[in-house]
Amino acid sequence: MLTLAWPLMLVTLLLPLLIPRGIRNEASVSALKLPGTLAPNSAATQAQISRVTPWIALIAWALLVLACARPQWLGDPVPLQKEGRDLMIAADLSGSMQIEDMEYQGKLVDRFTMMQHLLGDFIRRREGDRLGLILFADGAYLQAPLTFDRYTVKRYLDESVLGLVGQQTAIGDAIALAVKRFAGLEKSNRVLLLLTDGSNNAGQFDVDQAVRLARQEDVRIYTIGIGAESMTRTGWLGIQSRQVNPSRDLNEPVLEQIAQSTGGRYFRARSGDEMEAIYLALDELEPVRRGEALWRPKTELYHWPLALALLLLLLNLLLSRRTSHD
Repeated sequence: MLTLAWPLMLVTLLLPLLIPRGIRNEASVSALKLPGTLAPNSAATQAQISRVTPWIALIAWALLVLACARPQWLGDPVPLQKEGRDLMIAADLSGSMQIEDMEYQGKLVDRFTMMQHLLGDFIRRREGDRLGLILFADGAYLQAPLTFDRYTVKRYLDESVLGLVGQQTAIGDAIALAVKRFAGLEKSNRVLLLLTDGSNNAGQFDVDQAVRLARQEDVRIYTIGIGAESMTRTGWLGIQSRQVNPSRDLNEPVLEQIAQSTGGRYFRARSGDEMEAIYLALDELEPVRRGEALWRPKTELYHWPLALALLLLLLNLLLSRRTSHD
């Protein structure tokens, strides 16, 4: 796009009009008064030159004013390199995530369905962050690499099903895989959100090994323990019922240690409402990047009208000298 850095300079185009008319006429007449007797052809040529030179001078003046206004060509906007946030989400798909102990808006749903629903809302709000998705159970698997396309990440989460990657809980592998995906990237705010309802009982990495790797790569981990603390279980034929703790396998001390040692926080989600509040708290702790600065490359063009103006002034000088010699 063509633009002017100092457009107000164009006002000076009107300066020649401020010269009194008498002075302009006198200059025109004096151009025709030459010493000696002129041949008819020479007089005609001189008259033509006298008519042309004022216009050449005006065009040169306009070009000089244009050069002073600094014409520039603006290129397409280019986003500036800024320190961003890379947010990897590790979601537990172990068999215990099918337990229906999460109450939300008056309904009882299973842990996995609740996680999908509320985590999907969280993903939609992360505009400006680069998101990735890891699914883990018997092992950890990268479902979506880090990308700005949060809608694709949400779709992968919606399409995931329990039992897809096993029945157990490989927390250490999930952390190690996230660290590996962060390692090859440029410096950024590296955040891992880990959601689980159990304890590490599968995989190649134990939790301590994975946490050491995370600390080496400056990865901050937020952990969320999912599951109610009490639910009623009905006996055979509905004759007896008893209260049980469906989250007895949840190892909260380990999740707290993971978060604390990496600079993150541990959250407990006993219901859908608590999980929703956790995501809102995470929005405050890790605010979304907004207002990314853009830069448009500029190419200066003032030298073109300046050079043309100088050529016209030189031409005008040569024509004036010719008439004086004649």
